[in-house]
Amino acid sequence: MSTSKNLTAKKAGPLQGVTKVPGDKSISHRALMLGAITVGETIISGLLEGEDVLATAEAMRALGAEVSQGSDGLWRVYGTGIGGLKEPKEALDMGNSGTGVRLLMGLVAGHAITTKFIGDESLSGRPMNRVIKPLEMMGATFEAAEGGTLPLSVTGSEDTLPLKYRLPVASAQVKSAILLAGLNAPGCTTVIEERPTRDHTERMLRHFGLEVDVQDQDDGSQAISIIGQNELEPCAVDVPGDPSSAAFPAVAAVINEGSDVRLCKICVNERRTGLYVTLQEMGADISFEHERIEAGEPVADIVVRSSGTLKGIEVPAERVPSMIDEFPALAMAAACANGTTTMSGLAELRVKESDRLQMIADGLKACGVKLEMGKDSLTIHGTRKPPKGGATINTALDHRIAMAFLVLGTASDEPITIDDAAPIKTSFPNFEELMEDLGAEIG
Repeated sequence: MSTSKNLTAKKAGPLQGVTKVPGDKSISHRALMLGAITVGETIISGLLEGEDVLATAEAMRALGAEVSQGSDGLWRVYGTGIGGLKEPKEALDMGNSGTGVRLLMGLVAGHAITTKFIGDESLSGRPMNRVIKPLEMMGATFEAAEGGTLPLSVTGSEDTLPLKYRLPVASAQVKSAILLAGLNAPGCTTVIEERPTRDHTERMLRHFGLEVDVQDQDDGSQAISIIGQNELEPCAVDVPGDPSSAAFPAVAAVINEGSDVRLCKICVNERRTGLYVTLQEMGADISFEHERIEAGEPVADIVVRSSGTLKGIEVPAERVPSMIDEFPALAMAAACANGTTTMSGLAELRVKESDRLQMIADGLKACGVKLEMGKDSLTIHGTRKPPKGGATINTALDHRIAMAFLVLGTASDEPITIDDAAPIKTSFPNFEELMEDLGAEIG
């Protein structure tokens, strides 16, 4: 695999083959965290061994859990029990992991310890107030940098308070932080969300033996409740492939004529499949095969075949939470489609690893794509064929921006170069190798 910071993708023809993408990042983080507060051994297979998840593994060690990987490739976690985490001796360096830091803020907020979090330049610019506010209501105190950013310290309360909280914005990370803090609070903690977000925390809590109550409300919202101070049961977790990572070879197959790719054992939780539904509506030939349930999550093989010209569509705003991380990949497909694709409700993209909305727009313009960008919207005018390309893309240290434009480069008339491939390792360590095995030319 290339060690160069720059990477270039060139047009190389159809993609063919059967492959597996790395384990789901969201599920990997949660498996390590819940294993660390379970009494007994949790065995994890398929864990994503990217930098973000490895930072969480190291953090759980610092908080008192035993976390190791055996020669068999399996990860084993011996936990401390609910409320048993210990105060770390040094700051927890979460690297680039927004999921890791926000969920861990909730987990440690339910303990009477002080924990300091630091991260890289990108993570240190990301907003944490949306998590801080409800956790303060549960009794935790915070010291943060200006604007509520990292570095920050969390001091949990001796007596964590249960909370009933309505999310002001759709965020699985905020929901999860509150539920994790509520694990060590007496009584019922409830999160109310206006629109469904990823439910990996709820599913995994059930997998670890905790009752999670989900009730539809009269106003159309949903209330998720747990009763705290109940021990979790150790169990085995088999992490399926990450649908957000699978998005990149899937889109590459869609936009390269003659492609036929099978992505094995992917998480197809309905709150994660918005991209695939959208691509199908655009005319892509995508099917789910061998569907089953593993570790509480629906899993299937995703088969993608090129099917001629994609058509531009209007993406429903209510679908955004189910595909928030996949818009960089979708934008590449839209650039190759026939007609206009309109996306709205994208404000959350501006507070990801980068301002993804701006980065997508700037990169596509550099590749010759016509578009309009609003405060929370993007309209892309496809011309029935891949764009010219021939640009060097500023990725702003964003792994998904980097992979998205490399995917576009596999179909564009001229090569596309990204300025820094290093961040790809945070979520998809073997991206370049996997794509080359399918027939792409990246180097």
